[in-house]
Amino acid sequence: MKIITKIILIFIYFLSFPINAGTLDTVRDRGYLNCGVAENFPGFASLDDEGNWRGFDIDFCKAISLAIFNDSKKVNFVPTSSRSRFPLLALGEIDVLIRNTTWSYSRDVNLEFEFAGINFYDGQGFMIPTSFKISNISELDNSTICVVSGSSIELNIKYYFEKNNLEFKTVPADTFDESMNLYLNNNCDVLSGDLSVLSSSRIKIGDTNSHSILKNIISKEPLGPLVKHNDSNWADIIRWTLNALVIAEEKSINADNIDEMLNSSDPEVLRLLGEIGNYGDMMELDNKWAYNVIKELGNYSSIYEKNIGANTIFGTKRGLNNLWTNGGLLYSPPFK
Repeated sequence: MKIITKIILIFIYFLSFPINAGTLDTVRDRGYLNCGVAENFPGFASLDDEGNWRGFDIDFCKAISLAIFNDSKKVNFVPTSSRSRFPLLALGEIDVLIRNTTWSYSRDVNLEFEFAGINFYDGQGFMIPTSFKISNISELDNSTICVVSGSSIELNIKYYFEKNNLEFKTVPADTFDESMNLYLNNNCDVLSGDLSVLSSSRIKIGDTNSHSILKNIISKEPLGPLVKHNDSNWADIIRWTLNALVIAEEKSINADNIDEMLNSSDPEVLRLLGEIGNYGDMMELDNKWAYNVIKELGNYSSIYEKNIGANTIFGTKRGLNNLWTNGGLLYSPPFK
């Protein structure tokens, strides 16, 4: 009897603590998603001539909005800088951060954030004036390199160049835009950054033939959506929205054929599209959440090719961002 009384008292004790609403409830009550994106990153997140946000990361924000509301317009895009992105997430000003943010140990653990997958495999590279006629990083001995001060970019350069006995000098800047301006004003020989950023910057410059990006990659930069710790259901929603887009590509499901796929004999397809099981309920979503995402945006390939693919001005090949069955690293756990 005493044991039962203790259990009841413990139960009452924990009930006395206020229950904080999860992020999903907060987003639903607000009526829209606050999605942190880059300030001006053509191909990934930038405003078009009509003032509408476009890009690879923008479509992933829309995918989350579709999963929750079945409406891609119920999302507020919040521009973030390299300095402001983490404080904005920590303070709850944004619900998820989807911009060129590398998944690293310290960001995942020490900053108390959680990466909900990888939506783009990137790496650090180098852009040089085409007139230099350089094709390999080994030819950058005794060069000056524009970098963002205190960034992982600067640390990677120091490690790589010293390891390979290459002399160099860095020209520091507070932001990447400042670093690019220093490069364009001939204050350094080379501009370094993630390949996706360099490709976007090359387009912004306008004269793409005057600047070349070396093929060498000196680091791993897995980019992905970021959320706060201690809200596993919210992290699941972000993670599985990304996974659903990858699975859709694996199963050859796209916006055009999705209704035909409702008659598929593949049980994983039927589970994904909400035809069998109660998989949406597990995340407090409608069972047709993935169907709604794919119906409007297509699959991972659709988003990639539309925004940064081979037929865009960026001409970015899939490379590591191809499916595992096609020589890439994209791989989703099974939907079952």
